[in-house]
Amino acid sequence: MGGIHKILHPLGDTTVLAEVLRRFCACESIAEIVLICRAQDLADFQAAADAAGLPAEITVTVTAGGDTRQQSVRNGFLSLQTDAEYAAIHDGARPLVLPEDIERVIADARRTGAASLGVPVKDTVKVVRRGIIADTPDRSLLYLTQTPQVFRRSIYADAMALAAEQGRDYTDDCQLVEALGLQVTMTAGDYSNIKLTTPEDFAIAEALLREQRKEVL
Repeated sequence: MGGIHKILHPLGDTTVLAEVLRRFCACESIAEIVLICRAQDLADFQAAADAAGLPAEITVTVTAGGDTRQQSVRNGFLSLQTDAEYAAIHDGARPLVLPEDIERVIADARRTGAASLGVPVKDTVKVVRRGIIADTPDRSLLYLTQTPQVFRRSIYADAMALAAEQGRDYTDDCQLVEALGLQVTMTAGDYSNIKLTTPEDFAIAEALLREQRKEVL
């Protein structure tokens, strides 16, 4: 990304982080926000949060992450200050998540204990071993997992404890809860909730952002 932290990177007339914060703050269910970043980025993230003009009733904390995603989420989870019963874990690189989808996945988690946004895959997926197609999974059963992923806090705390006990480090938070033997509900999301990784993704995101703003108007 040309040396610019992608979460602080410009996105149209805003930034990735400011757009994420705006969308979460538009949700009645959100009581507080914890931003997780590298230790060397703490000051920049705090300044960005302060400049975002967030509602005074929403507590915002900035905390340093760890060496892996799981360790970073754990640090953020332990930094929660309110007594909210549920925690929504979101990739900061997904700035186009729809507030109504955030509310729907939270509603599903309140009903079942754990839920994740996701969308059905559009393409046929192949399992490849050593360059040879080994299997073709049933596409109707496959979803692309998105965020936020929402969990009852007591469940996620148990899941973190089990992962630590087993010495496991997962790249997806649903996997922690699945390891407890619990089910995670898949809430249908929107294909616009893309994850920004490369410069090409930003061009797509800016076009989607313009379209979303037209729909609002």
